[in-house]
Amino acid sequence: MAKASSSAATAQTQSLFQNEGLRTKLLFTLFCLLIYRLGVHVPTPGINSEVVKSFFENQGGLFGLFNTFTGGALNQFSVFALGIMPYISASIIFQLLTATVPYLEALKKEGQHGQKKITQYTRWSTVVLAMVQGYAISSWLMGQSGPNGEALYYPQVGAISFQLMTVITLVAGTCFIMWLGEQIDEFGIGQGASLIIYAGIAAGIPSGAMGLWTLVANGQINGLLGLMLVAFMIGVVAFIIFMEVSQRRLPIHVSQKGGGKGQMMGSFFPIKVNPSGVIPPIFASSILMMPATISSFSDAAWVQVVQDYMNPLSPTGGGLYNILFVALIVFFCFFYTEIVFPPQEISDNLKKSGKFIPGVRAGKSTANYISAVMERVNVVGAIYLSAVCILPTILIARLNVPFYFGGTSLLILVGVAIQMIEQVNSYRYEAITKAQRRPRKKRVQF
Repeated sequence: MAKASSSAATAQTQSLFQNEGLRTKLLFTLFCLLIYRLGVHVPTPGINSEVVKSFFENQGGLFGLFNTFTGGALNQFSVFALGIMPYISASIIFQLLTATVPYLEALKKEGQHGQKKITQYTRWSTVVLAMVQGYAISSWLMGQSGPNGEALYYPQVGAISFQLMTVITLVAGTCFIMWLGEQIDEFGIGQGASLIIYAGIAAGIPSGAMGLWTLVANGQINGLLGLMLVAFMIGVVAFIIFMEVSQRRLPIHVSQKGGGKGQMMGSFFPIKVNPSGVIPPIFASSILMMPATISSFSDAAWVQVVQDYMNPLSPTGGGLYNILFVALIVFFCFFYTEIVFPPQEISDNLKKSGKFIPGVRAGKSTANYISAVMERVNVVGAIYLSAVCILPTILIARLNVPFYFGGTSLLILVGVAIQMIEQVNSYRYEAITKAQRRPRKKRVQF
């Protein structure tokens, strides 16, 4: 049995690399991610890298969370220190505006031409957001000092020159990451922005594992507790995989007329338990990082109170962060699903193709039925996402474990990996189908 499964896996791998188009897409995607990981280690000009690294290591909390999404770029204050989060924030803004502003809504209905315009507006908004964040973080760094009182930048560069150079560098870095993501979308495989976040989080796994081992070896964490944490993470990963592949299948019948008799062919319309994927936690994290990051740029007492309440690991104020986080996850679960899977459009497509749901009239009744099913499924999906993103953080905070372990990171890792596997399998299926439909050349016999 084991030998059969091993041979099947070998055959799958061989067929994967024998598909030239898929192989090219995978190699291109890996190449783009490699460039991104190399850029994470390129420091911003004028920065005292060693002092900045020591400074951010002592910050923890929100900066630790933001550093996770940037793949360690913030910790080193590299040219990619802002990561792809300004682009994610701009995408959120325009998805919300598209549903409320008539002009943008009309552009969306124009098809590819309108979508190009919305994409262009999103790019310019990304530049503006990156400029604001770059200016804010450079101004904040100029007023901070390292563990031994050293300046975080080289004073001989000059304050104005350093600030201008930092803003230009960080904006250029964010634009380059945005461009890399778009190249993956067009020429690679998978969602570029999600894969870049995935690569950043995955890059921290080895150091996180070594950190846990060091804590256990030094006696800072009990060995049994360490094993329980590992088992808990494995359990969370298994639960995420189960929920991500779970579906609510709506029966679909196709009426085919032939030979004077109507024949009924059955199929189903799958609705995933979590149709919005990893988008809600990514969007929610991006929104919560903006006010929390801005609050870090002031020493006022009330601002520090706000910062403490927006810190997910704070023993006193983490509850407010968690409440807002859950509320945003629930909102984006319903909002994003409504945009990506509009029930009326699905109903119209079923009607045009001669398909119907047994016991439900075509048209508006079908749209209402699909909408009701999606709402019930979304309730389950929102509870699942909220539990995975919040409960591990609360548990670790209660156990006083001196390192950050977030369910959001695990959700992104597993969710993006599953989406990638699904797209690879879909591409392989399309390639096989095209090969089967291609007419074979007839052999010439002599």
